[in-house]
Amino acid sequence: MTQNQKRPNTHFNPTRRRLLMTAGLTTAAGLALRPVQLLAQDPLKVAGIYTVPVEQQWVSRIHKAATSAQDAGEITYTFTENVSNTDYPRVMREYAEQGMQLIIGEVFGVEQEAREIAAEYPDVAFLMGSSFLHDDGLSNFAVFDNYIQDASYLSGIIAGAMTESGNIGMVGGFPIPEVNRLMHAFMAGAREMNADITFQVSFIGSWFDPPKAKETAFAMIENGADVLYAERFGVSDAAQEKGVLAIGNVIDTQADYPETVVASAIWHFEPTLNAAIEAVKAGSFKADNYGVYSFMKEGGASLAPLGTFDGKVPQEALDLVAEREAAIKDGSYTVEINDEEPKSE
Repeated sequence: MTQNQKRPNTHFNPTRRRLLMTAGLTTAAGLALRPVQLLAQDPLKVAGIYTVPVEQQWVSRIHKAATSAQDAGEITYTFTENVSNTDYPRVMREYAEQGMQLIIGEVFGVEQEAREIAAEYPDVAFLMGSSFLHDDGLSNFAVFDNYIQDASYLSGIIAGAMTESGNIGMVGGFPIPEVNRLMHAFMAGAREMNADITFQVSFIGSWFDPPKAKETAFAMIENGADVLYAERFGVSDAAQEKGVLAIGNVIDTQADYPETVVASAIWHFEPTLNAAIEAVKAGSFKADNYGVYSFMKEGGASLAPLGTFDGKVPQEALDLVAEREAAIKDGSYTVEINDEEPKSE
């Protein structure tokens, strides 16, 4: 059974994913030259540390993958959610002291502190969500990010075919690379169907504030948007209430909004986690960029089934989606990764 060790989120810092220009850590020279040597027996002891509830889109995909790996007998899995940035290093240390062999989580707002803890436990593998790589000689700290721009691009094609006003609203959390690249890919896909589409872009300054996201979406609808890009929870609620369409992100919420959510770009964390588990068990885990496992060609992203919108999306768009999806998977087409902040236009 998964052990859920809840801690109250009393010091949550909503800017946890801001980019931190951190200084290098002082580590033993020998550590920089070798991978983590664990050679673990089955099942691997894995812990997750999350700054938000496991129901939140991004974290839910990590939690789902870890739970599936546990069900398959690959790992034992315990986790702590709602951990504030100030408390994150302490929880990392506690799990390391408990003998965890792989610790996963997201350190976008505590990068420096997390790396300091990892340096204290060279025989523990750390796989952490981070917006950028480091060259600090820390061999047991690998990073990942959800590079699902491929699926976002395909969902944009569908959005471009479904809008009648040519006005699409986009509500995001923070304008960081992880969000920006998905929005740009979505916009590029929409323009494939209509080069004259205009976009309203807004960031709510939070990773989990459905009421604020909903109010922002309402304003966009009032300003003419008839399709909304729901990067945050709350946007699809506004779309449903006002009778416009929405495109989902990271998870498939169509079951909750059957007449509203047309399509969603899905993140599959399983390839990322499986690669890390395999490396730890083989004793070959090392500092690396695991973000590549989120690419569609690696099985890390997909376009959700149309479901209730099957037969309602123009065939022209479906044909283009099929063509581009095949090309993305065989490497003949590459979706641009643009991490710059998108603007309304």
